[in-house]
Amino acid sequence: MTPPRSTSPTRPLSRQDLKVIRSLLPYLWEYRGRVILALAFLVLAKVASVAVPLVLKGIVDALDASQNPTLVMPLALILAYGGVRITSVVFGELRDAIFAKVTQRSIRRVALKVFRHLHRLSLRFHLDRQTGGVSRDIERGARGISFLLNFMVFNILPTLVEIALIAAVLLLSFNVWFALIPFATAVIYIVFTLVVTEWRMQFRRRMNEMDSRANTRAIDSLLNYETVKYFGNEAFEARRYDENLAVWEQAAIRNQTSLAALNVGQGTIIALGITLLMWLAAEGVVAQELTLGDLVLINAYLLQMFIPMNFLGFVYREIKHSLADMERMFGLLDEHEEIPDRPGARPLEVKAGEVRFEDVSFGYTPERPILQDISFTIPAGHKVAVVGPSGGGKSTLVRLLFRFYDVDRGRIAIDGTDIRDVTQQSLRAAIGIVPQDTVLFNDTIYYNIAYARPEASREEVERAAALAHLRDFIEALPEGYDTLVGERGLKVSGGEKQRIAIARVILKNPRILVFDEATSALDSHAEQAILAALREVAENHTTLVIAHRLSTIVDADQILVMEGGRIVERGSHRELLAAGGAYARMWALQQQERDTEYPPAEISKGGTWQAEPG
Repeated sequence: MTPPRSTSPTRPLSRQDLKVIRSLLPYLWEYRGRVILALAFLVLAKVASVAVPLVLKGIVDALDASQNPTLVMPLALILAYGGVRITSVVFGELRDAIFAKVTQRSIRRVALKVFRHLHRLSLRFHLDRQTGGVSRDIERGARGISFLLNFMVFNILPTLVEIALIAAVLLLSFNVWFALIPFATAVIYIVFTLVVTEWRMQFRRRMNEMDSRANTRAIDSLLNYETVKYFGNEAFEARRYDENLAVWEQAAIRNQTSLAALNVGQGTIIALGITLLMWLAAEGVVAQELTLGDLVLINAYLLQMFIPMNFLGFVYREIKHSLADMERMFGLLDEHEEIPDRPGARPLEVKAGEVRFEDVSFGYTPERPILQDISFTIPAGHKVAVVGPSGGGKSTLVRLLFRFYDVDRGRIAIDGTDIRDVTQQSLRAAIGIVPQDTVLFNDTIYYNIAYARPEASREEVERAAALAHLRDFIEALPEGYDTLVGERGLKVSGGEKQRIAIARVILKNPRILVFDEATSALDSHAEQAILAALREVAENHTTLVIAHRLSTIVDADQILVMEGGRIVERGSHRELLAAGGAYARMWALQQQERDTEYPPAEISKGGTWQAEPG
């Protein structure tokens, strides 16, 4: 997967940033009533907050000895002071409570949208993706949404509202300099923050990139734990992991040192503005143009304005970080859906279950054709097997039948209907597969069987397990159906995994079955047991078998021999042996290998392998 393009460091908000923000607006608009109410509480909270220094000025002036203070007036103002502070807090908390549902629902909706989109993307994308990096991108992106919505709406906006209100009060109450100096300070502060923060974003993006790469390598290494151990490559894996961490460390250090420079600059700007304004206020008090209450008012407003502004710098930095985090997650939504349903695609209605490949040609890339002019038919209820050397295109037939890819030329039809004209959901519901390598979820045996039809009853799941000859194995386990199979099913043997795959197919009960070298990884004893179960399942079903061991498909109605992406022979087992071609040579070679592995003397002493009739 190509990482999203970096944004320009010269603009405060790049086109990509604005695109990310626009993409969130529909989720906010869905709860526009809550958003408007929250914004109203925000304004009321800020109005109450700005009123606090005005009341404080009245208290100070009322207590000033030169003003002949009384007990009644300060008491009333003190009560008012407490009231506006409580009002500010209450409206602020109401704002957060009202907006909480908007934030959390937006996170949920966006994360679900990305998850669904990933499942709609083609097999080609998922063969190229890096699981660890993608999962980390989604995790950081969801966290970024929460930060962006909360802080942009309830920190940047209220801070700007507060600055505007304070500037208006200072302009109306004092001369123009008392409004101009804090306003100019705020502008310089904001511009400085935007420019420096935008420059710093390159370090954050580099950190994100290295973090995703390191996480990808860590997960890949742990998923392949046994392989690492087989080759004693723990140090090699640690070194590869540390290479990414080293680059991440350098970017993190530069990120932190540049943050220190930003904080120093921000602090200097604020200090100069406060010092200049307090000097003007002190001069006014000395000249008796201002009261002590005015001095307190100005000081309170400066603190009230510049402390949030200092936080504004932090919030803007974090919003930019969040946008960088979200950029990669939303980049996943920009990935093209290679195999979409056609407009107006209808559900597939399987009647007889005939499968037909008509002059099919296909290549994963234009430079590398895999299948060339493939034509064959699997009549309803019949069994057709495909054999041939590795790389001949056998498994590609299965991927095309499931429409993981579209054919380059020709068509695939079920009961005469082109599979490109029906919905992919209905197509895959009509086909069941026992793959060569059954990958199980890290959950219970029951969950893995029921995955074929999650709404199935327990009785149906147990019946499918019994038909797949799994019942004795499961009942012998201490936790029975609740036994965890481990990551990718590593806690169960190859034969048990294949039986679980068979149980899934039985529970799904499709009209069309595919066995993709379902026994190639098993020993002969396990193979015979699995074959017996497969034959039971395939009875009266349209069946496509991809096989390596020819002894497993001698009962097929038709056998196709593929070489170099073409069908070079076709016929029954006996017909192909009599023809003395490629199939007969493969049969003779496998018989020779079988005799070497199981000498006749051993077979006669009770060996489990039995030759099929030749």
